[in-house]
Order: sequence, then C-alpha cells, then structure tokens
Amino acid sequence: METSWYPTDDVLKSSNIYQMMLANDFESYKEFWKWSATEKESFWEQTIKNLQIQFYQPYTSLLDVSKGVERASWLKGSKLNIVDSCFQNSDESIALIFQTEGGSLEKVSQLALEKYVNQIANSFTEQGLTPGDRIAIDMPMTLEAVAIYLAGIKAGHPVVTIADSFSSNEIAIRLKITKPKLVFTQDFLKRAGKVLPLYEKVIKADAPRTVVIHEGQEKSSLRPNDLYFKEFLSVNDQFESVIQDPDETITVLFSSGTTGEPKAIPWTHSTPIKCASDGYYHHNIQKDDVVCWPTNLGWMMGPWLIFASLINKATVALYYGAPMGIEFGSFVQDAEVNMLGVVPSIVRQWKNTGTMEAFDWSKINCFSSTGEASNPEEMKYLMQLGNNKPIIEYCGGTEIGGGYVTSTIVQPNIASTFSTQALGGEFILLDENNKASNKGEMFLIPPIIGLSNSLLNRDHFKVYYEGIPTYMGKVLRKHGDELVKLENGYYKAQGRADDAMNLGGIKVSSIQIEEVINKLDFVKESAAIAVSPSDGGPSQLVLYIVGRASGFSEEEKLKGAKNIIRERLNPLFKVEKLVEIDQLPRTASGKVMRRTLRDLLKDP
Repeated sequence: METSWYPTDDVLKSSNIYQMMLANDFESYKEFWKWSATEKESFWEQTIKNLQIQFYQPYTSLLDVSKGVERASWLKGSKLNIVDSCFQNSDESIALIFQTEGGSLEKVSQLALEKYVNQIANSFTEQGLTPGDRIAIDMPMTLEAVAIYLAGIKAGHPVVTIADSFSSNEIAIRLKITKPKLVFTQDFLKRAGKVLPLYEKVIKADAPRTVVIHEGQEKSSLRPNDLYFKEFLSVNDQFESVIQDPDETITVLFSSGTTGEPKAIPWTHSTPIKCASDGYYHHNIQKDDVVCWPTNLGWMMGPWLIFASLINKATVALYYGAPMGIEFGSFVQDAEVNMLGVVPSIVRQWKNTGTMEAFDWSKINCFSSTGEASNPEEMKYLMQLGNNKPIIEYCGGTEIGGGYVTSTIVQPNIASTFSTQALGGEFILLDENNKASNKGEMFLIPPIIGLSNSLLNRDHFKVYYEGIPTYMGKVLRKHGDELVKLENGYYKAQGRADDAMNLGGIKVSSIQIEEVINKLDFVKESAAIAVSPSDGGPSQLVLYIVGRASGFSEEEKLKGAKNIIRERLNPLFKVEKLVEIDQLPRTASGKVMRRTLRDLLKDP
C-alpha cells in the first residue's frame, strides 16, 4: 500500500503526542501506545492534567474496578460539571464561528457563549425544571443547539439528542424511551433553498412541551402549552454549575444494534474526557484551532465536536447548510478551518463535481474521516484539497465516546487505513474459533474511559459481555466491527460482524429496516443487508424480499420500498437494489444467513 503522507520534523515535534512522549521518555510511538494501554491509570491521570479538567472535589481514585472491569468507575470520589472544562480559554477567544445559508461569517466569543448558556440554564429553572429532569433536542447543529446542549448539562438536565432527519415515528420511539420534560426544535429547516417543517414532525411524535426556535418567514401556530425560544429565554446571564458525581448522566444518545428498538446510551461526565483526549492526541487539536465537522447532535460526532473542541480551547465551526456546494467550501476557507471532519460519501461528491478545488484550504492541518468505509483514491483527493495534509481515519462508537482504532500525525499516513489502536485503550481480533487473529471480529479490552456502563432500555451486561470469550484471562467486550491487521501493523475496516449497518454515516439495525419493509402489501418477509462496494465507498442498502402475489412491477416495488424507508425511517437511507427471492436462507435456529445473501449478489 502506498504511503500518502509523512510527518515532517516540525509537525512531529509540535504535536501533542510528541510532547507526551517526551515527558515520559518514550522513543517510539509504539512504546507510547503500549504504555497507554497497559498503564491506563498513569496515562489517563496525565491526560486529565493535559486537558485541565476542572474538579470541585478531586478524585480519591482514578479507576475503581472493585465491581469488575465490566462496571469500571472513573474519577471516584470527585465532584464536577464537565461544562466548566469547556470554558477555560480567554473571554475574548472565539468559541464558535457559524454561517447561515446565504449569510456571512459570524463569530461568538467564549464570554458571549458562556453568558448565553447561563441564560438558557436559568430558563430551565424558571420553567419549573429541577436537576435530573431530561430535556430533548431535535434540531440542526446551530449556535442555539450547542448552547442549549451545554446549558442542559450545566443545569443538571440529561440531554436527549435526536437527529433532525428522523421521521415522526423514529422521534416518537426515542421520546417514549427517555420521557423528557421539555423538547427543543425549530419551526422549519432551511436546506438548499427549501423550507422543511420540523416542529410539525415533532408534534406528530406526540412530544411533550416544546420550545421552538423561529426560522420561517412567518411564525407557526403553536400548541397551547408550547412557546417560542425568545419567550423562553431568561435575561439572567449568571449561573452556578450544578455539581455532580462523575457517573451522573449528561446525555442520552441512540445507537441501533441487532434488535428493532435503538439502544439508549447514557454518557456521563467522564465520557467527554474520551472525546477531548482523541481530539488532543489523534486529531492534534491545539489552542485556538478552528474545528469543523458537518454533523448533528443526534449522532455522537455532534457532542464529540463540542467537547473535543472546547475542552481543548479550540473553536467550533458550524455551517448551517449542506456541506456540498461552493458556499461550504468558502466557509471552510474564510473561517480558516484547521481540522475538517468528513463522511466519505461527501468526499465522493466533491471529487465528482470538483466543487472544492477553487478554494484555499491551506490552513487545514489535518482531515478526519468516520461513519463509513472510505475509498483510497477519494481520500488521496481529499488530502490534496488541503495541499497534501493527512487524514485521521477514525472509527469508534456511541457507547465508546470516541474511537477505538484511528491514526495519528506522528506516523506515516496511508489512505483508508488506521495506523493505531486508540491511545488509552486496547482491543483484540478473534477469528470464528475465538482465536487471536490478524483478521476477525474486534473485541475491546476494558476498562477504557468513555465506555458505557448502562443502557436505559436494555441489560447492558447481556448486550456487551454475556457469552463473550476471554483472552489470556482478560474480560472482553463485544462491539461488532470486523477488522484486518495488515503486514505493516496498520488496520483496515471490514464492516459489521452483526446485523447492524452504517448508512449515510448513521448506524441502523437490519431489523429496523425490515420491520418497515414488511408493512408493504407485496412483501411477505424481507432481509436488509449493507454491501460495501469493491472500490471501498460507503455501504449500499440492498433489500431481499419474499413476495406476495401483486400486480406491481419491479420498478413500482423498488419505488414503494424507497418511499416507505424515507417516510418511516430516514431520507438519508437510500435503497440501492431490491431482489425478489423464493425463500430467505436461514440457519437451523432460524436466523437469516446474511453472509449468504451477500454472496448471492456476487454470484447470482
């Protein structure tokens, strides 16, 4: 495999990783990673100091595994609110840069953002909420969304995050699981000249009392108990953080596994330390850097962006439109973005259209790519948009709080490969016989800061630990990804080992898709699979159906499948192909053999 980028001496010596290696007398990165994985307490203690995490009461022990590594407790005995660690730069530093579609660049200082957060935190109290009451956010990534998110955590309200692309049905499922007291949304979404209703979707989901940010030309007619954000917002811009134990929930995010209902995953005050650590080491975020990653609070990269940027005293850069056209390219240039995160399918469109080639992205120090398997040629193209800058391939999960396999700027960069296991953690690959292998399913070796310890709607131990083999006496934790370790020690993604799939950067279970497809009149039963193209691009959704007698043509059946997926699940999930089959291949226990279905596509 061809090396695409080598670190220069200047890049190497100015990196956060190099400074940490120097402080601990490590001569090679490999030695440093091994130490971080085997001497976790030393690594995380130094990392917490590097990040200057703020405590009201210091921890008595960094790591407590008295209940087993499956239930590891971090920062035991401490009291904190992680939002306080997000406001450590100077008052006049720029905390957030944003631009609306057709608008101009706007900058928000740290002091202005902090006061805005405090106003919102006071508003919760004025509306009768008490610490522990949940709030929900279903809106795009905007200044208001970031401020509401931070204010909820600061005031002791766990924040339920829901992607604005979800259908009313999917919103309703998430609200039913979490039961928030208050929901925040916009009346409309503005996308590429279109005005799309959002408040209307939230109402159809039978949401509780809702606060609405006004974005339309005219104000919507609200339900009697709902109110507009301006009416909600307190004038009081002083607020003392609610101090909590590190294991208190700050956020509830959703991640689909292999069952129909999405897993509700709590993040605690210690999870953002993992986000910030990955930002500090692997993405080399420096003080006053500008970090841009088109995302949403409903996907873990939304909260990750906030914590990885602000805890590292960097600036969050938000463009309110789709990251496809020339206005986004101009935003990256004019905001002087230093770290740009992408989903590979976005890069594919940039390459096909050449849209971003007109802009000066030379301020970018590195890119990052996550959410889908990437294509080497497209990644090399991306590197050249920043005048040959490295790409930090980054793969993890909502229940991890960050990445488990990634890259660094202190190692040679090879497009579409991961150069290292993430610092502070470790995993092992096991083959089908549960033997250590260079190719197989990935199992985490706990404890690792950021790993979830509970689920709201599932037995956490059963999901991640029950029936999982041990390795050399060590407890292993299931995740579900498959990897191959290359001869040079780097890694390459091989997709999912279970029935979950990544579509458009969003993880979804096959069962969720099948439940929707089975509602179609012409479908007796179905099986959904994700297929990775041979060129390594984003996964494609293929549907196998056992049909009922109907007068529908193949074209009409495909159109029906596309429509119901868009309406009931997510318009970002694109059906690539619909294949009719006499019966689904199953194991003796009745489980659908999805690998066989993938093979049928290769050899019809």
